Amino acid sequence: MVVKLELVLKVSSENVDKARNVLLSDEIVSRANVLFRDAKIIGEEGYYVRIIGTDEQCYRALELARDFAKEVKSEERERVLSKFEEEGEAALEGFGRIFR
Repeated sequence: MVVKLELVLKVSSENVDKARNVLLSDEIVSRANVLFRDAKIIGEEGYYVRIIGTDEQCYRALELARDFAKEVKSEERERVLSKFEEEGEAALEGFGRIFR
């Protein structure tokens, strides 16, 4: 059984393109679920990156991003994940309306 981890990183606006290129071009990390969102979703500056993947994928992402991103923890992490979840539910709801 493969255990999935959920990692949240925060990247400055100046480094978001670098983060996107580095993480999505890596052979290991690119196989994970990697989503970028503007930090304005919770009233912050920069971008959040949510990575859902295996421990290998998440640890590799941390290693690659250590010079341009920081791991988000505690209350801020929970607020960010809650917003990601709300957006996902809203998208599914909208998608469901198409088939009515």
